[in-house]
Amino acid sequence: METSWLSIIPFLLVIPIAIITRQVLPGLLVGLLVGAYLINPTILGGVQTMLDYIVQALIDVNNIKIIVFLYAFSGLVGIIKMSGGIKGFVEAASERITTKKQALVLTYLSTIGTFSAPTFRFVTIAPIMKALLKKVKMSTKELGFVIETTATPVIVLIPVATAFVGYMVSVIQISIENVGSDLDPYDLFLQSIPFNFFAITIIFLGIYLSFFHKSHSGGPMEIDEEEVEEEEEDWHDCHPAVSKELPDKPLNLLVPIILVIGLTLFLTWWDGHQQGHSLFDAFINADVLQAMVVALIITVLVSIVMFLFQGVKLADLINSFIAGGNELMAVIVLLSVVWGLSSVTDDLGFSGFVTAHTAWIPAMFITPLLFVFGAAVSYFIGSAWGTWGILMPLGVSLAYAGDISLHVTIGAIFASGSFGAFASPLSDDTNTIAKILGLTVVDYAKFKLKPALIAAGITTVLYTGVSFLI
Repeated sequence: METSWLSIIPFLLVIPIAIITRQVLPGLLVGLLVGAYLINPTILGGVQTMLDYIVQALIDVNNIKIIVFLYAFSGLVGIIKMSGGIKGFVEAASERITTKKQALVLTYLSTIGTFSAPTFRFVTIAPIMKALLKKVKMSTKELGFVIETTATPVIVLIPVATAFVGYMVSVIQISIENVGSDLDPYDLFLQSIPFNFFAITIIFLGIYLSFFHKSHSGGPMEIDEEEVEEEEEDWHDCHPAVSKELPDKPLNLLVPIILVIGLTLFLTWWDGHQQGHSLFDAFINADVLQAMVVALIITVLVSIVMFLFQGVKLADLINSFIAGGNELMAVIVLLSVVWGLSSVTDDLGFSGFVTAHTAWIPAMFITPLLFVFGAAVSYFIGSAWGTWGILMPLGVSLAYAGDISLHVTIGAIFASGSFGAFASPLSDDTNTIAKILGLTVVDYAKFKLKPALIAAGITTVLYTGVSFLI
């Protein structure tokens, strides 16, 4: 069944179901279940086979590490919120900013310490900016746009200490395993970063529109003065992480962030150093996932001890950690199904089918078409992670079949998901920032769609140009 047409049936179901339901998980589950029945076409055999695939995915050592990392990271954010770390940082920063330029500079500079996850960044920087809204004379839509260009587009380009790294490396790993490759998935991720053209383009576009663009009526950075004047809501009410009831302890944010980043870098170097590599080669050859997980666990333990010395109750820390970790359970379930679906389609012969039936597609068009198709999918389902999980096996198989650059293809798929996370009215990023800033989701999504499409157009041209050169 190496080149069986049956292998494409799960993918033919996943994408339309995800778009129709506007949910990623139902499409993935249907694709996995149908694929399992194609392998074991008996009344109970399909369900049992689906369960076997999920269980096999979950007992893989690296997959377990990814799950631990995701849960523990979200749990760490939970105890930082509860201990007043975010609230304290917001209070301290908002007292020192008096001009629009200062506020914008802070927004960009704060990325250094809050790049770990989009939601973490939103609840850290958005309340600061909301508190200064009248003072800096910005519309809330403009403010949301600026913050978002420094969230997911930046985070997908950072190779350590983010909630995205484990997932992104994982979808690369399962995809290259499907085509029989033994390339290092983390190394491929590193090589793909410069080719995530949408993320890079929207960052520069955000900087231009923030600092250099003169607003005109109807322009993407138009400021609604009336909106600024009517802004009265207390920023303490915009998110539980900055509630008035919480203490003001900025070090409870800064210390864990510095610790997890520093330990990740040190342990990554140390692992490579123990293998006998020089400084630069140590980072390339190290087990980065292991280093990130260990660094995170140490940071969680040190943070708990630090908060206990401040008088925080152990029961509150445990409850906050679990509540924080549970916020990513939906992502963990999604990832488990993605792993299972990838294994099912691999056993059905998906890679062989793609190789045998896509030779007619000109190689220079594969990468830009993948980006455009993926951007459309991610816009309609509103999920970068879902898009990556669905399209990465297809993209890697096409890259091998067309003998095109693998890291450029991977970068294009990550770019397509980044577009949806930024532009879609269904994305968590759009809805979270709109909720914090008190915006109507649809109006805000329309406001930022124009610059997003400009960046997507530039990105498509860049992929077309690179495809001719490589």
